[in-house]
Amino acid sequence: MNQLSAHGPGPGGLRGLPTRRLALALALGLASTIIATAIAPGTSFAGGADWPVYHGNPLGSGVAAGSSSFHGAKVAWTSRALRGQIFGEPLVEGNEVVVATENDAVYALNATNGGKILWSTRVGTPVSARMLPCGDIHPKVGITSTPVIDPARSEVFVVADEQAHRVISHHLVGLSLLTGRVLLNEVVDPPGTTPSAQLQRAALTLDEGQVVIASGGNAGDCSTYHGWVVAVPETGGAMRTFEVDPTSGNNQGAIWMGGGAPIVDGAGHIWLATGNGSNTSGSDPDSSDSVIELSPTLQRLQFFAPSTWANDNANDFDLGSSPPALLPDGSVFQAGKSQTAFVLDQSALGGVGGQLTELGSFCGADVDGGNAFVGQTVYVPCMNGVMAVQVQKSPPSVVVQWMTSQAPGPPIVADGLVWTIDQNGGVLHGLNPQTGDSTVHFKIGAVANHFPTPSVGDGLLLAPSSNRVHAFTLTP
Repeated sequence: MNQLSAHGPGPGGLRGLPTRRLALALALGLASTIIATAIAPGTSFAGGADWPVYHGNPLGSGVAAGSSSFHGAKVAWTSRALRGQIFGEPLVEGNEVVVATENDAVYALNATNGGKILWSTRVGTPVSARMLPCGDIHPKVGITSTPVIDPARSEVFVVADEQAHRVISHHLVGLSLLTGRVLLNEVVDPPGTTPSAQLQRAALTLDEGQVVIASGGNAGDCSTYHGWVVAVPETGGAMRTFEVDPTSGNNQGAIWMGGGAPIVDGAGHIWLATGNGSNTSGSDPDSSDSVIELSPTLQRLQFFAPSTWANDNANDFDLGSSPPALLPDGSVFQAGKSQTAFVLDQSALGGVGGQLTELGSFCGADVDGGNAFVGQTVYVPCMNGVMAVQVQKSPPSVVVQWMTSQAPGPPIVADGLVWTIDQNGGVLHGLNPQTGDSTVHFKIGAVANHFPTPSVGDGLLLAPSSNRVHAFTLTP
C-alpha cells in the first residue's frame, strides 16, 4: 500500500457553509457513511435506480445503488453497432438507456429487452473534422459530451456540433424520452465566438430550470477560443454566460474536465475547474487554471488558483482536466495535469495560493475525467491507474491509499466494487475498494476516447465501447 501523504493547518468542520449547502453536506455525509460501511461485507447502501447525469447525481459522486459486497456479474446484452462514436457516458431513466454519438444521433435502448433500440433521432449534420483548425476526434464531430435527463419533464438534452454547408454552430436540443421527438433546438454559441474553435466536451447538467453547458477548445489549443459556461432555460430562451480569460488579449482557459460535468451543490451553485489560459506573466489568472464557484446566474463567487498558475498556463498543466470533488466535511479535492493534488475549503477557496494543503508528485501523469467519492475517500482517474485517496479538511491532509497499475478511466462505485474502463485494452474492471486489485473484468473492445466511464441503472452496469453499449447484470 502506497502511503504518500500531506498535512497542513486549517479550520475544520462545516463552519461557514450556507444553510442549503450545509444541509446537503450533512445529508451527503450521512449517505456517504452508509456507503462507506456498505463497501465492507455484510451491509448495504441506498441510492436511486436511475442515472440521469454524468456520474449519477449533481455532485458527480459516481456512487450507485447496490449490494454491499460483490457476488458476481454476467453479460446481459450488447447493443447493435450505433452510428457514430460514443464519447459520453450512457444515462438511464426507467427502462431506457440513453446514449449520444458523434453522428449527431441520440438513441434510447431498451434496458430489459436486450438493448433493442426504442427510438433514435438524428438531430443535425455533424461537422467534418477537416473543417476544424485542429482536434483529435475523427472523422466527424457531433455530440461529444454526456447528455442530461430531466425526469420531471421526461426530456433529454444534448449539445450537437452541426454543420450547414460551411457554417458551424452548436445547438442545444431537447428530445422527448418517450418518442425521441425534438422539443427544443436553440443555438448556444456565445456572441463573438468562433464555433469551429470551440469544443463542447464537458458533460451537461441542470440547475434551477437551466441546462448548464461548459466548453473550451479543440485538442491542440489551436485558433482563438475561451472557456465558457452557458446556462439556457430548459424551455428555451435567453442564455446567461460566464467567460474565462475575458481580458482583452487573453484567450483559452478551456472548461472540459476530461468529460466530467460542472458540479451543482445544494444551494444551486455551480463548481468547475478550468484549463490553462494564455496569460503566462501577468498578476491575475483571470479564471484560468482555477477552481471556481458560480452563482445560478453565473456570477463568480470565489475562486482558487495555484501560486504556480502562470507557469502552469505556460506548460499546459490544466488544473481543470477533472471536476472538483465537493466532500462531506466541507473540503474540495482537485487534481489535474500538474501532478499536484490540492485540498481546498468550500467556504473559502482563498484565491491564488489559497489551498489548505497540497501533495506533490501526485499520480505521475494527468488526472483526466470525473472522480468517484465515498465519504472522504476519492477514487481518482489518474492516467497511470485509478488511485484511492483519503482527504480530510481538519487537519488538512491527503493520503494515497493505493494505486492500480491498470484501468485509468474515470471510476464509479457500485455493488461493493470500483468500476473503471481501461481504454488501452478495452476492458471493464471491478476493483476491490480496499486494495485496488481487479476482482472481475470483462472485455468490451476498443473505446472511442481517452476517458470512457461506466454507469449503473435499472439493475444493470453499463459500459460504452467505441460504438456499442455493453450491459452486465450484477448478482444480488
